[in-house]
Amino acid sequence: MVITKGLIVRLDARAGREEAVAAFLRDAAALVQEEPETVAWFAVQTGASSFAIVDVFPDEGGRRAHLEGPVAAALEAGALELLAGPPSIETVDVLATKLP
Repeated sequence: MVITKGLIVRLDARAGREEAVAAFLRDAAALVQEEPETVAWFAVQTGASSFAIVDVFPDEGGRRAHLEGPVAAALEAGALELLAGPPSIETVDVLATKLP
């Protein structure tokens, strides 16, 4: 499968909400399973209160579908309660991959 597009989404938890953000991300994995064009999806903790989502897609349509999907909607609905500020969303072009 050719993968050409990706996202890097950075999240900073509101003070005291770090575990809630981690739980949200763990739970979001089930929603992503229902997205056929999300080829790979990773939720990572990058610091004490910093998190990121990294995901990749075959094309722009897959990326757009993900951005309009249930994880994005859930994140938007809970952002004020969970996050110190809005998510930073970077769109990226994938140059090379290694997948199983």
